[in-house]
Amino acid sequence: MTRYSLPMIDYSARLSKVQSRMRDLGINMMFLPYSANLHYITGIGREEQNFGNTMYPGDWMTGGWIPAEGSPVLTLPRMQAAFHGSHGAHDVRVLPDSGDPLMLVRDVLSSFHIQTPAVIAIEDRARAETVLHVQSLLPGARVLSASAIMRPLRLIKDSEELAILRAAGAITEVAYEATLAQIKPGMTNLDLITEVNFQLKKAGSFAPSFQTSFYNMGPNFPFAFGNTEEMMQVPLLPPVAICFDFGSVLDGYCYDYGRAIFFGAPTTEYRRVFDLVNASQAAGIAALKSGNTCEQADAIARAVITDAGYGEGFRHRLGHGIGMDVHEPPFLTKGNTTVMEPGMCFTVEPSITLPHVFSARVEDIIVVGEQGGIPLTSRFKELRVF
Repeated sequence: MTRYSLPMIDYSARLSKVQSRMRDLGINMMFLPYSANLHYITGIGREEQNFGNTMYPGDWMTGGWIPAEGSPVLTLPRMQAAFHGSHGAHDVRVLPDSGDPLMLVRDVLSSFHIQTPAVIAIEDRARAETVLHVQSLLPGARVLSASAIMRPLRLIKDSEELAILRAAGAITEVAYEATLAQIKPGMTNLDLITEVNFQLKKAGSFAPSFQTSFYNMGPNFPFAFGNTEEMMQVPLLPPVAICFDFGSVLDGYCYDYGRAIFFGAPTTEYRRVFDLVNASQAAGIAALKSGNTCEQADAIARAVITDAGYGEGFRHRLGHGIGMDVHEPPFLTKGNTTVMEPGMCFTVEPSITLPHVFSARVEDIIVVGEQGGIPLTSRFKELRVF
């Protein structure tokens, strides 16, 4: 496992900015379950996701209660605290298995001395159960989305965040290179996914940042987005283009990466398409310039592919914001007039997909700069043939 020297995040400074923004917006208190937002403020990390929910008694109150002034309080069910710890939080209230979560949370809210009628913010993806219980404890409270507080603060990445993302990119490329050394024609999607996920862990990733996916295309390989069960064990026999889409997680930050290789002998047309996708990405990277809009970047990169006659094969937006979540707003797409600023991070991921013919894609995280985008990864751009 590769070790990286990572910068120390000043979570106290982040908390101060969050609470200042809460006061500016007239918000008395914010609740954040285990999430990217809670991690951003406190350093309390998220767990690797399970397919099914793991429920503990009083699970709805798991998370951080953040007043507009003063110290946050973390409330945890006993089993959550025992198995996963409190991550060094200063004020932790643990609910016994037979305890009353409403009473515990009532005591926390009372300690905040919230004025009525209260204005509270709750994580966008908090449970409905949490919202209903909070409303019962603070009748008449006005409930807002925590995104109004958090999104502007997370939009611009500082030097420490960029250093973590750059290291996450290095882990991702180490995993990709190691995967290339192990693959061969005749493998299945299941083989490829298993190899990539193993190499990610081996290289130092906490987990895959999203479900590792392949968008493979050839005369004998049908068009299918996602890891469909029926396609997982179909042998990838030449000729077929293999398109990677995966990423690492490091210190709470997500990477997103894409490359294309070929099993068999690529045609002259495929080599042209492969080069077009890379040229489109280069144009998009140059367009990630402070002062440009998101839709301008999309249009500039898209024109490279459209003008070459393959516009119908570019089926999606150019890219998306990224950081502690894999997909963060804003998005590089038509109609998004957000003006880009230095420190914003986006994926730039053009592709050409022609069902039953071929596919090609490339993806890297790019930082918006004064003169154009700054790639955090740039290796393995040449066409690899197996």
